[in-house]
Amino acid sequence: MNVFDKAMIFGIVAGLVAVIYSISVTIWALKHDEGSEKMKQIAKAIQEGATAFLNRQYRTVAVVGIIVFALILIGGIWIPQFGILTASGFLLGAILSTLAGYLGMFNAVRANIRTAQIAHQGVRPALKFAFKGGSVTGLMVLGLGVLGISVFMLIGYSLTGLGGVIDSLIGFAFGCSLISVFARLGGGIYTKAADVGADLVGKVEAGIPEDDPRNPAVIADQVGDNVGDCAGMAADVFETFSVTIIASILLAYSSFQGLGESELMKTILYPLLLGGFAVFTSIIGVFFVSAPTKEKIMQGLYKGLFATGIISAIVYYFFTMYFMKGVGNYSAMDYYYSALVGLVLTGLIIVITDYFTSTSFSPVKSIAKASTTGHGTNIIAGLAVGQMSTALPVIAIAFSILLSYHFAGFYGIAIAASSMLSMAGMVIAVDSFGPITDNAGGIAEMSELSSDVRETTDALDAVGNTTKAVTKGYAIGSAALAAIVLFGEYSNLIKIGIPDISFSISKPEVLIGLFLGAMLPYIFASLAMKAVGKAAGDIVVEVRRQFKEIPGIMEGTGKPEYGKCVDIVTKSSLREMILPAFIPIAGPIVFGLTMGPQVLGGILLGTIVSGLFVAVSMTSGGAAWDNAKKLIEKGLYGGKGSEAHKAAVTGDTVGDPYKDTAGPAINPMIKVVNIFTILIIPIILILWH
Repeated sequence: MNVFDKAMIFGIVAGLVAVIYSISVTIWALKHDEGSEKMKQIAKAIQEGATAFLNRQYRTVAVVGIIVFALILIGGIWIPQFGILTASGFLLGAILSTLAGYLGMFNAVRANIRTAQIAHQGVRPALKFAFKGGSVTGLMVLGLGVLGISVFMLIGYSLTGLGGVIDSLIGFAFGCSLISVFARLGGGIYTKAADVGADLVGKVEAGIPEDDPRNPAVIADQVGDNVGDCAGMAADVFETFSVTIIASILLAYSSFQGLGESELMKTILYPLLLGGFAVFTSIIGVFFVSAPTKEKIMQGLYKGLFATGIISAIVYYFFTMYFMKGVGNYSAMDYYYSALVGLVLTGLIIVITDYFTSTSFSPVKSIAKASTTGHGTNIIAGLAVGQMSTALPVIAIAFSILLSYHFAGFYGIAIAASSMLSMAGMVIAVDSFGPITDNAGGIAEMSELSSDVRETTDALDAVGNTTKAVTKGYAIGSAALAAIVLFGEYSNLIKIGIPDISFSISKPEVLIGLFLGAMLPYIFASLAMKAVGKAAGDIVVEVRRQFKEIPGIMEGTGKPEYGKCVDIVTKSSLREMILPAFIPIAGPIVFGLTMGPQVLGGILLGTIVSGLFVAVSMTSGGAAWDNAKKLIEKGLYGGKGSEAHKAAVTGDTVGDPYKDTAGPAINPMIKVVNIFTILIIPIILILWH
């Protein structure tokens, strides 16, 4: 058995272990008590709303997917890189990305009610249960990625050989990315339209608390937490993980052609095998998560994250010393150092994002203080924190690029990105913890559970808000590294057809491309923000109508029509997601095919750079606004109902689409631009060679 077959078997086994773990924990979780009948009714409404939205969303996306599948399949008649295998890869990537989203949502909407019930027992058991529930999503995302790539490569290799399967992998990556950008946008528009609509009429106009059952949009708000932060994030990071591994494989194949067959194969397989080992280190890391008190919840989650990183560093050392010894012009230690850079970068981004978004540090406290002087000063402070939050992550990413390139060239950057994404299982587990605890708090409030239970769920939810921000920072940072690797592959492939081409900024074509590429994330973010505004407006009108026309809502004797709000926000978000989703495809077509490969290369770089800054400022700034509001709600500056609280609610309303719609959706948008461009390289060479 050769090294390729052994690696594929290991990848398949690792993927199956992750899937089996996820199924086992799900079965264990479902055995727990769901609580009272009222809790079950609320949880059922959330489940039905989330399932209905995802079904309609993926039916809409399926139409686009079928058209793209047909174009790639038919394109094989004229372009050898297209055809049945690339089209099949596209289909498999799209299906697995969809599955990752579905499974993430399925688990979250069942763990929420059980977390609320377990909260009767205190913080420690509630934390352990909620985190284990989140780990199902994390390990499933990691496992499906490793399993899907391994199975596809094994089948493709047997049919077409190494060159054929490498060419077709870009189809798999494009399938993941296309679904991801729709999932991120659709889920993000839904969750923030419902949230903003509920807050504007419920909190601001009617003066009722968050998650109050009298608010007609409260169920839609709870549904949104799942379709955005669970299904959307799962599809997003599944895509980031898969695309990073595939980009590393493509780069290795094009960069190490001068090596012998065995050495070339090892450079191709190494990034995938790192992901396989990460399955086992992530499962071990889950058992390190624990917190005895409310004040140490975040430290308890970080124990699991950093334990996974340390164990991974040890495992990667021994594996790299064995597997990569004598491969290429670099030592095994050089490859290991590159992998270590990715792990360290993950830790740095987590710590930096925590600093800018946690209630414990000065950035959030400064926004809370600014709220005491009004709505305008709150907005100014939030924008300032968001913009300042870009500096340290970008510096960390820049030094990581420099170090990993120093150790192993452009391939070193690919290894760092792959190593960083190998932490995806644990990071997604921490992220999914957020919406599970948010929903648990909502169910506790609507079911009128005791104040002790609500205090426990509030403590978990406050931490969950920061963990969601941390995950977004991680996803964006890793996306930037992955996109740089994809640009390197674009450059390699173009130079095969046009050997004398240059992407120097002294070329006016490249400069034009840089400006055009930097423009795309801004247009994309603008359309996403407008989409939230339109959909939220529909909810505001409906909630006002119900308060006016349904007697007894405010007194608690009349029942709001929750289903109408769910239906309205579902239709609005699906309608509004279409236009921004086509921006990352329209850009390369409109400018690249008409202006040439040098302009297109500039577009790729411009999109990466501006997209990174826009995404980080939006996600960190939005989370800081949210946590400033939560800080005031704990009693600071007058607490709930004070003028400072009203200003903080306004800031949070602005920050919501920043942190949960436009900002996170830029992550897959950056990679769609790059992947789609690599996919159409054969067409570019025909037109411009």
